[in-house]
Amino acid sequence: MRVDRGTLVLVTLDPTLGHEQRGVRPCIAVSDPAVNADQRFPLIAVVPVTGTPGEGALYPALSPGKSGLTKKSYALVDHLRSVDKRRIRRVFDRVSHDELAAVDQGLELFLGLSVEP
Repeated sequence: MRVDRGTLVLVTLDPTLGHEQRGVRPCIAVSDPAVNADQRFPLIAVVPVTGTPGEGALYPALSPGKSGLTKKSYALVDHLRSVDKRRIRRVFDRVSHDELAAVDQGLELFLGLSVEP
């Protein structure tokens, strides 16, 4: 299964521990599909989505519409995780370019990828 970056997918996240997002929920695919195809195991990196508002760069807002979201939602960048593709229950459409850019900005901050002088 090939899933492009920015695609909204419905994923079964259980089992979980502690404060991890659980249940079946929408997630944004954030890993590169070409890299995923070369892996020994069929994993994909996803950022879970919630309807609970968050503040700051780690919780960018997502609008309902073409992507498949039915209400205003928020990406939980700090809940980034790799999941087996067999956890994917349904594939929707992509989030907007601006929304994916906001998620990428949050990932850059969360993972410490910013280039600083």
